[in-house]
Amino acid sequence: MGSADGPKADETDGDTRKARDTAVSERRFRFLVAGYAVSSYGTFLNMVALNLFVYETTGRALAMGLFMAVRLASGFVAGLVVGGLLARFSAKSIMLWANVGQGAVMLVLILAPDGMLTGALMAVSVVIGACGTLFMVALRSSIPEMVGEDRRAWANSLSITGRSLAMVAGFASAGVVVSLVGYTAAFLVDMATFVACAVTVALLPIAGGKGAGGSAPEGSEHSESSGGSGAGKDAPAAKSSRRWRPVAFVALAAAPGMGLMVALRGVDAFGSSSHNAALPIYSTSLDASNPAVFVSAFWCVWALGNIGAQQVIQRYAQRTGRSVGALGFGYGTVVMSAAFIAAFAGFPLAVTAVIALIAGAADGLTEVAYTSHLQTLPATLRGHAFGLSATFENFGFGVGMILVAAALDRFSPLAVVGWSHGAAIVVAVVFLLRVAGVRRAERTGLRKEEAVEGRPDRGDRDGAEVSRG
Repeated sequence: MGSADGPKADETDGDTRKARDTAVSERRFRFLVAGYAVSSYGTFLNMVALNLFVYETTGRALAMGLFMAVRLASGFVAGLVVGGLLARFSAKSIMLWANVGQGAVMLVLILAPDGMLTGALMAVSVVIGACGTLFMVALRSSIPEMVGEDRRAWANSLSITGRSLAMVAGFASAGVVVSLVGYTAAFLVDMATFVACAVTVALLPIAGGKGAGGSAPEGSEHSESSGGSGAGKDAPAAKSSRRWRPVAFVALAAAPGMGLMVALRGVDAFGSSSHNAALPIYSTSLDASNPAVFVSAFWCVWALGNIGAQQVIQRYAQRTGRSVGALGFGYGTVVMSAAFIAAFAGFPLAVTAVIALIAGAADGLTEVAYTSHLQTLPATLRGHAFGLSATFENFGFGVGMILVAAALDRFSPLAVVGWSHGAAIVVAVVFLLRVAGVRRAERTGLRKEEAVEGRPDRGDRDGAEVSRG
């Protein structure tokens, strides 16, 4: 009896220690998300305030377009190099200096004399675009190390909730802040949000990065949660390459359908550019005297749907220990794109509000499913995959803004949003067919394996994998 009781006591101590460590890591992550939400508020605040300031300073709408183009281009370039940076530096240092850089460049803008405003604005555009991408990739790629593989869906959902709340607050308050206290005060508030996030990052122990381009973690070659058995075997090839391209392509080839999933994300960003550009025009057609009302209301309802979806996802992950899966990403993209198309169809405002709620919920679902799936890659490839994903997203959104702006001069908002999000629906259907094919192939192989080995438990993989959806 004594020998039987010993292991049970050890197991109890081990479970208690694991629960305590999990509670500590989750509490730290909540503090990090709070800092991230504060800086996100600053990001969305300056998205409005800076565009208004650029237009007021230059008097040209073209300048606003150039400002946005430089910002997106900087994010595009940052996505190409962030994987290599995570291989050399810790995620904490990248997140810290990304916030310091954004706060510093806002101070430069505040202190810049009138003759140097144009140069200061371009510097702000470059730094904000690049540092925003660096922070986002460092955060998302490091979540499995921060909270554990089994809690990544919860962590993703929590961070997206914080960002959604910050978006609503930033967009809603930007006009009030600018009109009441002026641009300088708005930029000071913006700078303070980045400083607050930098302080939060500095005070917290944050895992991740620094060696993501090196050898894989122990056991990652055969880890099913890595997104495919081939991922770990390809890690040495990734290590031997000094350029980002082979490493990034290895990351996309590490699991079935990963490349198509990232491509769909880029097409989805292209579709997102259409409704972002078309909303002000559509809102003006509804109420020319006060077009901002519809836009603000639409995004507020969208955010409510997004936040509601995060609450459901968090409870699902807590109850089942699984994420929503790759199929959730495909179906969510279809529903979200269809909802955005329907939002411009001229339905009554009450119906449009329901559509915006659905669009927000589907958007929240796709965000968690996509991020969780990329996090199944081993640390050797994860930063590169997230960086390449950010590049695809910035490219899709940037190209979309150019094409959509030209198309809106000739076609209705419904037509432009229809073909833009329609392209996302088509690619999403292809992706879903691909996932279904992979699942059928693996089920067939599993049945053959069961017949030989009698081990049905071999099919129980992480819900974030393509094979399970």
